[in-house]
Amino acid sequence: MLFDNLLVAFESKSDAELKKAYRIFSLMKYPFLVKTAKLMMQLAIFLHLPIKFPVVKSIFKHFCGGETLPDCENTINSLQQYQVKTILDYSAEGGATEAELDEVANEIRRLIEYAATNDAIPFAVFKPSGIMRPGLLMKVAASQMLSVVEKLEFELDRKRFMDLCDKSAAKNLPLFVDAEETWIQKPVDDLMLEMMRKHNKQKAIIFNTLQMYRTDRLDYLHQLTEMARNEKFYVGVKLVRGAYVEKEHQRAMKLAYPTPVFNTKIETDSAFNKAIEFCFEYSGIVSFCCASHNEFSCALLVEYMSSVNIAPNDPRFWFAQLHGMSNHISFNLAKAGFNVCKYVPYGPIKAVMPYLMRRAEENTSIAGQTGRELQLILAEQKRRSHSNP
Repeated sequence: MLFDNLLVAFESKSDAELKKAYRIFSLMKYPFLVKTAKLMMQLAIFLHLPIKFPVVKSIFKHFCGGETLPDCENTINSLQQYQVKTILDYSAEGGATEAELDEVANEIRRLIEYAATNDAIPFAVFKPSGIMRPGLLMKVAASQMLSVVEKLEFELDRKRFMDLCDKSAAKNLPLFVDAEETWIQKPVDDLMLEMMRKHNKQKAIIFNTLQMYRTDRLDYLHQLTEMARNEKFYVGVKLVRGAYVEKEHQRAMKLAYPTPVFNTKIETDSAFNKAIEFCFEYSGIVSFCCASHNEFSCALLVEYMSSVNIAPNDPRFWFAQLHGMSNHISFNLAKAGFNVCKYVPYGPIKAVMPYLMRRAEENTSIAGQTGRELQLILAEQKRRSHSNP
C-alpha cells in the first residue's frame, strides 16, 4: 500500500524524537487532559505567567517551526531533504485593535517576502480573522447595518486583505486563505472571488479554502467553477474537512437555525471525496490542494492522477498535512514524487499556544486520528528494534 512504508514515513525521526511523539499523542488521546491543559494555558496567559515550561516547549517543538521566520529554517531544510515542502503559518491570534491587526498583517507581509525567495516554500497563507475583526465580519455576513465608524473599519480590513493578495500575486507566490466559521465566511468568500477574478487570469494564484463538512460547499464549488469558465479565470481551492464542527452545531442549536454542517462523518467524507473528483474532472481550470490526514482521500487523488497518466508533480495538484502528524502520508507521497507540503505553524509560544490547544481538541474529536498516530509510532519502534537487535 502507498502509505505503509514505515522506513520512509519516519526516516527523518531519531529514536528520541519518536519517543517524544509517542508521549505527546498519548496525552492527546484523553479529551479531559486536553481540556484541562487548555484551561491551565488560558489562565497562565490571563495572569501573565511564564509558560515556557518543558511540556509546552516539547509540544511546541513537535508541531511548530519556531517563534520567528529564521527559527523555522531548520524545519524547512529538514523537510526539504525528503522532498516535502513547507507552508509557514503565522498562527498567533489576531487582536481587536487596528494596531494588533496591522501587526499580524505586517508579519504576513514579511512571510510572503521570505517565502518568495525560497523554493522549499510553495505557498503563503493567512487566516482572515487574524487581520479582520471577527465581530465586524459577522455583522457584514448577516447584512446588518454598519455605523460610519464600522464602515471605515471594514474598508481598512478589506485593504489589509487585498494588499496581502496583491503582494503575493506580485511575487508570483500562490496564496492560501484559510476558512472561518460559517457566520463570518460570506464576506471572505466575496473577497476571495474578487481576488481570483483579479489575479487568476493566467493560472491559480489565489486559493480559497472550502470546509467540506458544510452542506453547501459542494454546490459553491460548482458555482465558482462555472463562473470561472464564463469569466475566463482560474480557480484555486484548498479542500479540508473542517475545523469547527462542534461550534457550528452548538450555535445552530442555540439560535434555532438548521445546522450548516453535516451530522455525520460519513456525509462529510462523501462530500470531500466528491469535491476531489470534481476538481480533478475540471483540472483544466481548477488547481487544488487535498489538505487531508485521511488515507482514503489522498489515495483517491493518487488513483485519479495515475488512471490518466498525470505526472505526480503536476503543479495543479498538491497534498498537505500538518507538521508533526501523518508523516506516513506526507513522506510516502513525496517519495513517490507527488507535490506535498507540511503546514508549519510559527510565532511566539504564548501567542501560538491557543492555536495548538485547538488543534489538540480537534485531534481528540477526530475518531481514530490520535490512535492511528500512536499505532504507527509503535509499529516503527518495533521495526527498528527488529532491524537493530
